[in-house]
Amino acid sequence: MVILTENGSNGGGGDSEAIAIASVLGGFSESAEIRALIASLPEVHGDLVTRESATQRFLVIMNRYQEQPHLLDPHLEWMLNMILDLVRNEKSPPLLVHLGFKFLYIISKVRGYKAFMQLFPHEVADVQPVLDLLSRQDPKDTEIWETRYMLLLWLSMTCLIPFDLSRLDGHLESDGGQAREPIMDRILSIAKSYLTVSDSSRDAASVLVSKFMTRPDVKQKRLGDFLDWSLTTISHSNDQSVADIVVLDGALQSLAQLFKHGKREDLLQYAPTVLQCLEQKRISESSQAMLRKLGVKLIQRLGLTFLKPRLAKWRYQRGSRSLAANLAASQPAVTVAAVTPEVEMQEQEEDYDIPEEVENIIEHLLVGLKDKETIVRWSAAKGIGRVTGRLPKELADEVVGSVLDCFSFQETDNTWHGGCLALAELGRRGLLLPSRLPDVVPLILKSLIYEEKRGACSVGSNVRDAACYICWSFARAYEPAELKPFVTQIASALLITAVFDRNVNCRRAASVSALGTFPHGIDILTAADYFAVGNLNNCYLTISVYIASFPEYTNAMIDHLVSMKINHWDGVIRELATKALHNLTPQAPDYMAATVLPQLLPMAVGIDLHGRHGAILACAEITHALSKLGTQSNRPLVDLISSECVDGLKNLHQLVSVLRSFFFPSVCSLIEKMSLSKMPFKDDPVITGWQWLIDDTLKSLHLMSTGVRDDIKDAAVSALAALCEEYYQTQPGHANSQMQDILISQYVAGLKSPEMLTRCGSALALGCLPRFLIHEKLQQILEGLQQARSVTQKEESFAEARRDAVKALAQVCVKAGACSSGSPDSVLCSENVTEVFGALLDSMNDYTTDSRGDVGAWVREAAMSSLMDVTLLVVSSAPELLSPDLVKRMMCCLAQQAAEKIDRYRAHAGSVLLCLLHSTEPAVPHIPHRQELLSIFPVEATASLNWNAPSQAFPYITQLLRLPQYQYHTLLGLTVSVGGITESTVHFSSQSLFGYLKGIQQNSAALGQFGDTLLSILKDNLHNDRVSVPFLKMLDQLLANSCFEIFTTQENHQFCVDLLALCKEVKKSKDITKLRSCSAVFCGLMQFQGDVRKKVLSQLMMLLCHSFPVIRKTTAGQMYEMLLTYDDVIDPEVVDDVMTLLSDTNWESDIATVRTHRNQLCDWLGVPRPQVVTKVIEMCPS
Repeated sequence: MVILTENGSNGGGGDSEAIAIASVLGGFSESAEIRALIASLPEVHGDLVTRESATQRFLVIMNRYQEQPHLLDPHLEWMLNMILDLVRNEKSPPLLVHLGFKFLYIISKVRGYKAFMQLFPHEVADVQPVLDLLSRQDPKDTEIWETRYMLLLWLSMTCLIPFDLSRLDGHLESDGGQAREPIMDRILSIAKSYLTVSDSSRDAASVLVSKFMTRPDVKQKRLGDFLDWSLTTISHSNDQSVADIVVLDGALQSLAQLFKHGKREDLLQYAPTVLQCLEQKRISESSQAMLRKLGVKLIQRLGLTFLKPRLAKWRYQRGSRSLAANLAASQPAVTVAAVTPEVEMQEQEEDYDIPEEVENIIEHLLVGLKDKETIVRWSAAKGIGRVTGRLPKELADEVVGSVLDCFSFQETDNTWHGGCLALAELGRRGLLLPSRLPDVVPLILKSLIYEEKRGACSVGSNVRDAACYICWSFARAYEPAELKPFVTQIASALLITAVFDRNVNCRRAASVSALGTFPHGIDILTAADYFAVGNLNNCYLTISVYIASFPEYTNAMIDHLVSMKINHWDGVIRELATKALHNLTPQAPDYMAATVLPQLLPMAVGIDLHGRHGAILACAEITHALSKLGTQSNRPLVDLISSECVDGLKNLHQLVSVLRSFFFPSVCSLIEKMSLSKMPFKDDPVITGWQWLIDDTLKSLHLMSTGVRDDIKDAAVSALAALCEEYYQTQPGHANSQMQDILISQYVAGLKSPEMLTRCGSALALGCLPRFLIHEKLQQILEGLQQARSVTQKEESFAEARRDAVKALAQVCVKAGACSSGSPDSVLCSENVTEVFGALLDSMNDYTTDSRGDVGAWVREAAMSSLMDVTLLVVSSAPELLSPDLVKRMMCCLAQQAAEKIDRYRAHAGSVLLCLLHSTEPAVPHIPHRQELLSIFPVEATASLNWNAPSQAFPYITQLLRLPQYQYHTLLGLTVSVGGITESTVHFSSQSLFGYLKGIQQNSAALGQFGDTLLSILKDNLHNDRVSVPFLKMLDQLLANSCFEIFTTQENHQFCVDLLALCKEVKKSKDITKLRSCSAVFCGLMQFQGDVRKKVLSQLMMLLCHSFPVIRKTTAGQMYEMLLTYDDVIDPEVVDDVMTLLSDTNWESDIATVRTHRNQLCDWLGVPRPQVVTKVIEMCPS
């Protein structure tokens, strides 16, 4: 039961909430385009490109109608006629003929060959041309198989002419005196030859056989011979080679089609022989699934041949096949045909002898129900239904009994699936009498929850899906009165499958199988429709609550979760099941407290690890839900649950002695829920045990597997927060001083642990402590966190610890509150606010990297969030604590982060910046250039701004360059973006930067200030490769785009002089990327006038003799390009010699050779030859 979405994707492939739109097409809207495409075939067939383009376009259009092929019906005839006109034209080249047949194949594939082949012309005049055209085809040509396929279908239709084929032979002597083969023999020969090919023509050949061999004249002369040939082929073939498999496939397929379309009286005499051949061949034991399927298909057709084609009078009938008869019926009772009385049945069936072979056939079909392949089981199920429909009542009941034997827990999931399919077929055909429903319904209920564990996963989803198909067929086969005794059971099971099954296809199948005749069926189906059940979380946490609001389903859903889902092998299902139990508790609180909770406690100490895990979580969730209900009714929790349950819950935390990482999250969740439930454990030893467990968890995080660390850490921190809030207050708002000292000292000491994860846990533990525990200890906590978030050379890799320390810093401050005149040990005040903001601002400059990349980004992201939280706290409580300098530093740092290269962190910085800028209740004071910022980032425009998209973000960010206080930091952030390596980021950031510079080209003051800022950035980051390398790349782009053209008109402009001095320092680096960029910048500086040009050339000459060969080669190439760009750099008389020397010299050869060429360049360019400096190393006397 799968629905395709509008774009053709499988709607059942995942838990998606996207709504699929089915049946959206109203007609064949592309008929004009298709007509034009077919008409253009004579022109396009000669060129490969145009031919493939036309074919692809035709295929795309046709594929749109895969779901609604009937829309093509009014247009099939004219499409077929247009193409056949091309095919029949004697002047059409073979390539055009094949292209026409390819188009016909595409149409038949979409519409289905059975419907499409009936439109082929099938007059007497068509037989010979089609036969001749087919005879000229090469069966081994893999390029034109569509032509052969369609010709065989066309020939199948021409075989329907009502004249004896011998009339078409005429004189059998040819002009050469040789006998000509009769048409009957030619067709039979072609059919046999194509039954052994490996392409789809084999399928068309089997259709040809079914049409041709059933003609009156052919079956008299050739039927026996063809059957002998087929059986001989089957007997002499095996399934060990590909060629024999193809031959067997063709023979079996042709026999199945022949026995399907042939008359019983013609084929009955051959049926025993065919059956005997199949039994001797043991097709059911073949390793090829397709051969086994065809074997089952042929066997069921043999069974129908042995049995007379009569409709069983005993079958159950609901209504009539005639619409008029149904409408004429005045009473419901008339619409149900009563089962014929036994006496009449016996009279009608006295002369009905069942052949002995039928028993063997049914046995084969029952074996087919157990096959490992679905296609074989499905074919066997349909065969069971068809054959049973022709049996007497007693024998049919025996078949039903045999099918019911498939539902044994000793059988495999394949057998259960086959049994479900067979029951659905029997029920759909009215062959499963109402008297059998008491036996069948319990098996359906078992099938709806069938799941068998296999290693790390399970099987059985196909069984549950087939069980839904049974329910679907039963609901449409039986009158509501027949199903009334079972409707509540079936409804509960189906709805449970619809909301709780792990497989989305099963949930959707159950949803569409339910009917409005179920209790509250219409309301439930509206809430749990096909698309709503696509999302697993929605099913467990929302839809289940609505369904459980109806008393008929409440207990059944709860029992299913307890018995089947909280011990499920999939941890996600277990957790969702426990959350669902929490949500369902208000629907049946007494049942949960008196029945479910006592049932869960033994499971929590059982031997099944999955069951223990789920039971612990379920106990926690149910207890918490009951406590909420108790709070609403002013009743303590101990009044709702028994004392035995209280004692059991108290001791559950002791179960983590083994598989700690597996049970830690569940037990921590238990501690959290017990604390939130206000269990009466204050001053009880169990609290000490809980605290020890949490502390041990936080200290042992490094021992856990990587995949579960975060979950364990989060669970432990949540449990600690709830535990402290409930059990460590002597009175409301006052902490237990002893526990306060112990916890604060312990976690502050943990911040200095050599284990990074212990630091993480300690920091988060401090951050989650309630306010009364922070009181009088704030300064101690802040000092520990500030020290933990600082970067030292030894602890550079502790990025996660610094991130969590920064998070905890904000959490502690927010909980403590702000007061300008308060004590630094209790609140954020004038004495400690500078240190807190300083620590957060320093963290925004954490650019630590390791093998994982820019891990400092985690710290910067946490610092931005923390900065926003603390700022909003201070603004709302004590805005006087924010100094103008502090706010300026904060906004500048955010502007820098908002201009950097990583999309995620740029977006986060942008959102924080806008949050602080647009904050109005109250507004953040002292923001520099507030009005200009508001004009750049208006609330209306930025609401839809996607900071993740460089194309949207950088045009806004670069506008900050015109604000003096933001220019340095914004340009610093843009530097790493413009000089980065991500194409889209580089493109849009450089485009925005060049746009800004273009706007100030005539403003020498603004451009001068921009140049000074550039030089300041390079000077401050000269030895910082993170900035200097992209800075040089950006500078190269700026120079290449003539962004400083106004400076080039002045000789020895100070910008160029200062830049050259800084680049000389960069030239001393050993980093190849840096040196390459530096060489490019030197070449760009040649556009400046004055003595500085000679100095730049001197630097380039030194790079031409650099110790790295790649730098020498790169510099020579860049100088060559520079001379092409700036034609006034050197004397025109030597320019050709210089460029020839630069291009022809091997600059990667030894340094002595290169130095000779370099010196020649110096002479031509009028630059002093660089002198080799000899390094003298003084040796100390021994």
